[in-house]
Amino acid sequence: MSFNEFDLIQRFFNQATHQRGDVILGIGDDAAILQVPFDQQLVVSTDTLVSGRHFPVNTAPADIGYKSLAVNLSDLAAMGAEPVWVLLALTLPNANEAWLNEFTNGFFPLMQNFHLQLVGGDMTQGPLTITFQALGFVPPGKALSRIGAKLGDRIYVTGTLGDAGLALESINNKNYFGLTESQIVSVMHRLNRPEPRVELGLALRDIANCAIDVSDGLAADLGHILSANQAGAILQLEKLPLSDALKALPIEKAWQLALSSGDDYELCFTVSESHERALQQCLIGQNVPYACIGSIKKEPGLLLLDNKGSAFKMDNSGYQHFV
Repeated sequence: MSFNEFDLIQRFFNQATHQRGDVILGIGDDAAILQVPFDQQLVVSTDTLVSGRHFPVNTAPADIGYKSLAVNLSDLAAMGAEPVWVLLALTLPNANEAWLNEFTNGFFPLMQNFHLQLVGGDMTQGPLTITFQALGFVPPGKALSRIGAKLGDRIYVTGTLGDAGLALESINNKNYFGLTESQIVSVMHRLNRPEPRVELGLALRDIANCAIDVSDGLAADLGHILSANQAGAILQLEKLPLSDALKALPIEKAWQLALSSGDDYELCFTVSESHERALQQCLIGQNVPYACIGSIKKEPGLLLLDNKGSAFKMDNSGYQHFV
């Protein structure tokens, strides 16, 4: 059976998922009509994932669907925004029913977890490319951004770093690192199913001075914060949060992955010393691992110190979109 664009939309995307009262008109017309509450500002994020560039070509469709949405929610989390609506632009080589069924089974459950509604988008034929746009609310003046870091701020990250990068290197090098089966499963899960830290982003609104999500590598993304604030930072590499898989590597290799590999989608944020107690209290109920890895300094530049207090040099600065 052949399907046109509208058949595919009706069958796979116009599902009876969570229906929000602020959606006046959703899928099925030329555009969506959405109601933004008078006491909220609208936060918008868009990310595009291209097959072979942002995920291996043999990645399972469900993992592609999940991750394509999750990376956008991670951006909203870094802004302290509550996700509400989603749009999807999907380019497909062909109308493969089995692929589409798995793909939608990957992202619809994630949407339901955050009470989101898919309100529109587009479909066309071409090389596999997925673009999600996620929209969220934040009260005026409460959004987090890359600007706001203060001298002496402590630098924090959530979760562990470098696992997705290790997964990619293991794929490309045929598990050259000799990971165990359980370690491979763990790092592949981190690569394909990153957990957007939405709840934590909401909790950080009145605590963190600035925030960013770690998508291109910790050093690169922290560098964006430093550039925006014309500041520098000192990182204690022994404090980088590493999984058991990374701890099994030579320590300098583990640090390189934690600093420069992308796809972690953890949050990096700064907190004034006076707010550290509030941070600890807000994280008690979050069940999210976090670590203080350094501090903001006045002199520009990122200083990396190893466990002996010596300067550490990175092999590369992070993921580059155009190389």
